[in-house]
Amino acid sequence: MGTPGEGLGRCSHALIRGVPESLASGEGAGAGLPALDLAKAQREHGVLGGKLRQRLGLQLLELPPEESLPLGPLLGDTAVIQGDTALITRPWSPARRPEVDGVRKALQDLGLRIVEMGDENATLDGTDVLFTGREFFVGLSKWTNHRGAEIVADTFRDFAVSTVPVSSPSHLRGLCGMGGPRTVVAGSSEAAQKAVKAMAVLTDHPYASLTLPDDAAADCLFLRPGLPGVPPFLLHRGGGDLPNSQEALQKLSDVTLVPVSCSELEKAGAGLSSLCLVLSTRPHS
Repeated sequence: MGTPGEGLGRCSHALIRGVPESLASGEGAGAGLPALDLAKAQREHGVLGGKLRQRLGLQLLELPPEESLPLGPLLGDTAVIQGDTALITRPWSPARRPEVDGVRKALQDLGLRIVEMGDENATLDGTDVLFTGREFFVGLSKWTNHRGAEIVADTFRDFAVSTVPVSSPSHLRGLCGMGGPRTVVAGSSEAAQKAVKAMAVLTDHPYASLTLPDDAAADCLFLRPGLPGVPPFLLHRGGGDLPNSQEALQKLSDVTLVPVSCSELEKAGAGLSSLCLVLSTRPHS
């Protein structure tokens, strides 16, 4: 299976979905979310797409916004992708389940093998899944249950899959992420530290760890663009969003740091891992 992190972050495509006006009302998710500044949210989303395309050199595919899917831009919850396989999730919220349709079609068009979650008892949000390059960790949270985690294990049989209790309203990816091929980054909250300690007990692979002052700063994306001679990148929340975590992020010396902002989109529950899907290998067409 290679060295730790070998399968992590090699990518050629990124998928995002535009921000609809319905997201700005705060009503679309049916969860009492605060109203957003639509123009600011759309600017943040546009800058993210630009960084993925121009800075990281990925082929960017953008699904159009859909007013009936106010949380559609959080498409990281709709699929778990590894290699040429995409597991289409079953989000916890019934109102969000139609979001998977457009994502499924886009991934099919890219030639990925599509796996469906046929069990009506299973729930799975993609941002509860962390892939380290050697194994999967699935957060058991408000959003994802044991049956959802079992389907992840059934789908990706070449990798170990372990479950991690999430003792906060967040998804697992809102507490921790990969800061490099062998480095787990985690926030400083009690919930984040509990999660990363549980992962350390469950794994057979040694990972370095880095604690960041802000949990949201750990929701980052380690990416290898797959081009020869191009160093890996870490897409992360910048100083305008999370100034207290920037000094700690500088300790990740083996990556090129690429800061972005999603402070307005965060009001709708968005983190970096929820705002894009990155294909970890070149899909077969």
